[in-house]
Amino acid sequence: METTVAEDQAADPGRPPAPRGARGAVGRLLRLPGGRARRWAAWCAVPPLAVVSVVVLCRAADTDGITPIPQLLAFLPWLLVPAALGLLLSTAARWPLGCGWALAAAAATGWFIQPYDGGSPPEPRGPVLARLRVMTANLEFGQAREGLLSALRRERPDLVAVQECDTRCAGELDSAAVRKAYPYRSVALGDSAAAGSAILSRHPLTRAEGVRGTLRMPGAVVRVAGQRLRMQVAHPMPPMPGGVDLWRTELGRLRAYAAGRGGEPTLIAGDFNATQDHAAFRAVLDTGLRDSARATGVSRTPSWPSATTPALGAQIDHVLVSRGLRPRTARFLDLPHTDHRALLVELDLCGPQG
Repeated sequence: METTVAEDQAADPGRPPAPRGARGAVGRLLRLPGGRARRWAAWCAVPPLAVVSVVVLCRAADTDGITPIPQLLAFLPWLLVPAALGLLLSTAARWPLGCGWALAAAAATGWFIQPYDGGSPPEPRGPVLARLRVMTANLEFGQAREGLLSALRRERPDLVAVQECDTRCAGELDSAAVRKAYPYRSVALGDSAAAGSAILSRHPLTRAEGVRGTLRMPGAVVRVAGQRLRMQVAHPMPPMPGGVDLWRTELGRLRAYAAGRGGEPTLIAGDFNATQDHAAFRAVLDTGLRDSARATGVSRTPSWPSATTPALGAQIDHVLVSRGLRPRTARFLDLPHTDHRALLVELDLCGPQG
């Protein structure tokens, strides 16, 4: 027997009127609870849960999507916060479907928080030829050059990758004290304060063709203990709204470099403007490179923005190494006047087994 809304209300005066139109259809589909306060709580739970669901689905589908997905993927672990908010609101609304949705979103997010292994090569088993300390630092338009010089004196890394090195930075790196400590270098200045990059080395270095990009990404071949070591600076453009395709393209060029490295030990160090939750970065790892921070147990330690690290941020500064290089330790260092933390990695350079 069919009844009208008015007849239903007459039969049950305490029942709220049924919503009409599109909102009513969506409400029936989502099985929203009765009661105005509970319905409002359920409706407020939908937006955060929808955002978490879309981002996690893109992560599961191995795609970075379009703005704002790449930007949100950089902070994927923090999606647990809106998932928890959605669960709280769904519980207050006594909305079983919303509670299940929130729990599923939180579980999927937690699953992807696990460190990404990718195509990591097996541990090298050859003899250790040398122990190397490698540092990468983004100076934010050259402002952190004094902090970099202090870190070089204190930590004494063997190889250094510098990003956002302007003309003032290049001048500091050309000082007598730095040249004495690092007699080998490759400096590539760009047309802006953010575009320049540099490689400093205590070991003999030969310049090599770098990866093409909007920002300079020089390359080199370093000879350590009679072994050739390929080194490449990474600094692709960030995934800004309207610039996601360029970011993806430049990370793709770094992937092509990694895939064509041959059998020589190779390291790529710098500001990748990407985390392990970005498909474009995972594609670089899938060529058989190991993330030093991941290999030493600090894969989720944030490196940017330094104003909120280590409590909140994203790890976008990396040192990636091929087989023949064994990561031993990784530490993030605070430098004044930059929005990045520097990364210092200790590596074993291993010779062929047997």
